[in-house]
Amino acid sequence: MFKKYIFVENLTLMELVLKYFPELTDDQILRFRKLETLYQDWNLKINVVSRKDIDELYLRHVLHSLAIAKVLKFKAGSSILDVGTGGGFPGVPLAILFPECSFHLVDSIAKKLKVVDEVVIGLGLTNVKTTHSRVEEIKDTYDFVVSRAVAAMPTFVHWVKGKIAKEQKHDLRNGILYLKGGDLSEELQDYKTTTIYNISDFYNEDFFETKKVVHLPLKFRR
Repeated sequence: MFKKYIFVENLTLMELVLKYFPELTDDQILRFRKLETLYQDWNLKINVVSRKDIDELYLRHVLHSLAIAKVLKFKAGSSILDVGTGGGFPGVPLAILFPECSFHLVDSIAKKLKVVDEVVIGLGLTNVKTTHSRVEEIKDTYDFVVSRAVAAMPTFVHWVKGKIAKEQKHDLRNGILYLKGGDLSEELQDYKTTTIYNISDFYNEDFFETKKVVHLPLKFRR
């Protein structure tokens, strides 16, 4: 039985990751390759990714998640909270890319985290923990909060208030790194300190034409 691959510009979708992240170690490459089988198997039991998206997992989920790494390389020892992680995005791909950082993946839907937990076990990741909870109930603080468009920015900022660490490890100030698409001018009009990065500046594929990484620095509050 032949393995079916979707080709983009004569590259398999896994090779897309290597195209933009050629510095991956052998262990990282192995883990990224395992992602497809793990998600395909678990998605048959608990649907967390649409059929179209599972066929293009590396383009629509893995590479999209890793766009955050084109904005910021997390330093060793950094802590990152992934809010509304769903099937584990962007947290799982980022955890593979940054093995010396800790990732806390939170979602209010338990069955999604069941898939995430099994994927994490299957990959042998030791820098990921998950919590079935609303993010407002999380008490820890983190260098950065990441997410993929789970709510409008004003709502999201309210959810993560008080969850940003005081100590600064990076040139980019602690705060939110948000994956979102479309026209964000109205949604972000009250946030004058945001910086918007067009993912199309990092990746050539049409899928990313309107997609962005939004950085919103937040102050430490207790």
